[in-house]
Amino acid sequence: MEVEVEVQVQLQLPLPEVPMLHIFSFLDAASLLQAGQVSKYWNKMADHEHLWRWSGSWEAPQVPAWKQLFLAQARRELRMARAQPQDFSYREAKGSLGILGPLAYFSGSDPSIGGQKSILCSASSRRMLYAWDVQEGSMIWSSPAQQATIKHLATLPQRSLAFTVDQEETVKVWNCQDAEPLATRSMPKCCFSLEPLLTDDGPILMVGDSEGDIYTLTVPQLDSVSLVNAFDYSVDHLHCSPNGKWVFVSGAHPGMLPKVFSAECLLRPGGSAPLCVSLPFAFCSQACWALKRADRVTMMFRRASFRRTGFTTFDLAARSPAGRTVVEAHEVASFILPDGMESPFRMGVRDGATIVFESGSHLFLFSIHGRLLQRFDHHQDAICHLWMDAVHVLTTSMDNYLHLYMWEEEGCGPRLQSCCHLEQRRADRTPSCYYSTALCDHASVVCVVSRSREASVLVGDSEGDIYTLTVPQLDSVSLVNAFDYSVDHLHCSPNRKWVFASGAHPGMLPKASLVPQRPQLSVPWAPRSHSRFSGLAALLRVSA
Repeated sequence: MEVEVEVQVQLQLPLPEVPMLHIFSFLDAASLLQAGQVSKYWNKMADHEHLWRWSGSWEAPQVPAWKQLFLAQARRELRMARAQPQDFSYREAKGSLGILGPLAYFSGSDPSIGGQKSILCSASSRRMLYAWDVQEGSMIWSSPAQQATIKHLATLPQRSLAFTVDQEETVKVWNCQDAEPLATRSMPKCCFSLEPLLTDDGPILMVGDSEGDIYTLTVPQLDSVSLVNAFDYSVDHLHCSPNGKWVFVSGAHPGMLPKVFSAECLLRPGGSAPLCVSLPFAFCSQACWALKRADRVTMMFRRASFRRTGFTTFDLAARSPAGRTVVEAHEVASFILPDGMESPFRMGVRDGATIVFESGSHLFLFSIHGRLLQRFDHHQDAICHLWMDAVHVLTTSMDNYLHLYMWEEEGCGPRLQSCCHLEQRRADRTPSCYYSTALCDHASVVCVVSRSREASVLVGDSEGDIYTLTVPQLDSVSLVNAFDYSVDHLHCSPNRKWVFASGAHPGMLPKASLVPQRPQLSVPWAPRSHSRFSGLAALLRVSA
């Protein structure tokens, strides 16, 4: 009897804090909330900031009250997931804005940074940079007209900075408050890619040019940190991993193998060559780092001989055998899309185990090993834009609709939940004239829609490329590669919706595609609240 009493007393003693926190670290957010109702001690352990810091779909270096932050964000995501078309307000931009080009959140897109408004940046054909207050629905700043058109735009929301490159190859840093940029730098060659990065030592900017060089510059001064030659051809893709450890570099040239550089070597150059590794897959057309697995990158490639598209996934690691550090890339998975599936142009990777991409009018979710997980058929025409982050997936189409999806976790892995189908321009009788792009944050959706009524000309060349140019300026609207051989026949349909392309080569199959468009009009969306206002960014704050 005495032994039994002693055992009962031992069972009443609480488990020490360290092993209890270790056990709770395996629980998701819902399980932590349930565990917190067992006892006061369990409630105290379940409220530990360390457990909630990694429960959200965002990251920040230092944020107080992680549990409260997570719960507030969860309410916003739930509201967005349950929203129906009638729950959204619609506002259309007015005024002479010009043709809106690149678009990015300037601040406020990360809910872990408290006290920030959602500010949106957009470049215009009027050679100006705009800033829009999403909550107030109004333009709050515009730059003076620049000497050249802005062709690249990138932002660093953590520092409220915007970076632009214009047609004269001038890099500029903006705070979207002052009329003049914080700094400017003229680049010697044509700039093809732009990537800001927030490091432990502060923000930096990477620029890829037409000669295969990568410039690493300080921010905001734009002083040179390093110059590395990656290829003999242009650097078309420049992507930093989510943890800032790796830099993926690739180009459009068919003989170019993509490379991954150690970011540390670009930030602190030494006398030796920077650490990098080549990935043995040519014809890379897109690449994405896994948002939830920072050392994993997935590439989309095209087999030139068969004109088929595939995906390959690599894990990166730095090892030091015999005291010498090397970068290694381990191929995790690879597959080719089935015959008959239209080649996609856009892709996204969230957890490193699945790939989302468009193909024609369909949206697909595949595993990295080639297993079809989900297929969505919400659009009638081809999907012209795909955008995603750790929470949302947006698709737009020439059918005048935008569709919102959200990621959800299941026992077998992440899946997409279809949320709502939004009409881009209401009561429009000619939706086929529209091309659109979209992006969103935790409280709003912004869509930039084009309706091109001006004259344009299509030009086909000997490399199978089709250029769309404005008239009379002959500015570039789009560039599409249709074949590996010359485009000898190019005809538009009477309704200006379709383009027929063909050539004289015996192995070439004719193609028909939608007429390329370019952005002219911005249309915002947001869940309704009690306030109404007009303007480009009439995106209403979602209350917690």
